[in-house]
Amino acid sequence: MKPSAVFLGIAALAGQHALAQEQSPLPASCSTFPTQGQYPKNAKLPDPFLKADGTRPGKPTVTTSMSGSTISITCAEGGKTISFSVAVKAPSGSGQAPYPAVIGLGGGSVPYPAGVAVISYNNQDIAVDNPHGKGKFYDLYGSTHAAGGLMAWAWGVSRVVDALEQLGADKTKIDVSRLGVTGCSRNGKGALVAGAFDDRIALVLPQEAGSGGPGCWRIVNDMKKNGTKVEDSTQIVQGDGWFTPSFVSTAADVSVLPFDHHMLIGLVAPRGLLVVENSGIDYLGPPSTFGCTTAAREIYAALGVGDRIGISQASHGSSHCQLPSSQNGDVAAYFGRFLLNATAGSTGFMDTDAKWVFSLPQWADWTLAALS
Repeated sequence: MKPSAVFLGIAALAGQHALAQEQSPLPASCSTFPTQGQYPKNAKLPDPFLKADGTRPGKPTVTTSMSGSTISITCAEGGKTISFSVAVKAPSGSGQAPYPAVIGLGGGSVPYPAGVAVISYNNQDIAVDNPHGKGKFYDLYGSTHAAGGLMAWAWGVSRVVDALEQLGADKTKIDVSRLGVTGCSRNGKGALVAGAFDDRIALVLPQEAGSGGPGCWRIVNDMKKNGTKVEDSTQIVQGDGWFTPSFVSTAADVSVLPFDHHMLIGLVAPRGLLVVENSGIDYLGPPSTFGCTTAAREIYAALGVGDRIGISQASHGSSHCQLPSSQNGDVAAYFGRFLLNATAGSTGFMDTDAKWVFSLPQWADWTLAALS
């Protein structure tokens, strides 16, 4: 079970408060907390499955069909309907159906191993980068919905998983218990958020996602203050609509936020997570990504699964979203363990070819919690 403070903090960043995991939809707006006298007295324990306004959360009506390699998905909510589709590429090499599969935001850009199907998801169809409020998600929930683009993309991933479950393995040849999600750059940010908010994803693999993804705001802003040309919170909110518009009000002073992205990463635990980064692009803030992932590893360690989270940083100049061969083995190890049930190869590594050293005590006044 995820700590509620962690969940609520990240949900607020994404522009959501009551939606979480794949069972829940995106509400039209957050409920107003009732004041005394607005609700009846109840001497018994309140129903934990009711929202504050007395209604039960549902999710959009999802219908789906598959023709050839294309899955068509229709979502209906509040009298509105939207449709989108994803393309399924059958795995190469040996293997037997049902196959594991990776949902690639923008198609993904890591090498997929033999035996793994690839589901190409056009997240820009669901929410465009700029401006906020454009795309099929907002056609369904309204252009002023507080959710940012990253959360809208994650919503779309969850609907893809819904479709796979509805169609069944006999039709799709996909094993929904062995699903991964990946993407690079902005799509890597979206992949991380999708994996954080849907427990049905077994492996999360964001690539070169940098600030606003596996990088912590506090560390990124400190880098910017010390002269590094990195995309910090004040810059990121001026361009693309990836985050809730209300983030603008706190972007200048992230120290007031009761959360940071090590907690977003922690929402993936205890499932598999590999952060892939280019240590040679300052703009991505690779020291922040390394530090943030190191802090998040404490969450995994508290759950006794420290070997399920890893980071692979390698410098390959300005080649963005072009994985060098030196990182292929790291990626393959995570695909092998979490999607292919392989026993060879190790996970849990925290590798960087850079010279920086991250000191957790410098950034954290908390220690490893003992969870049971």
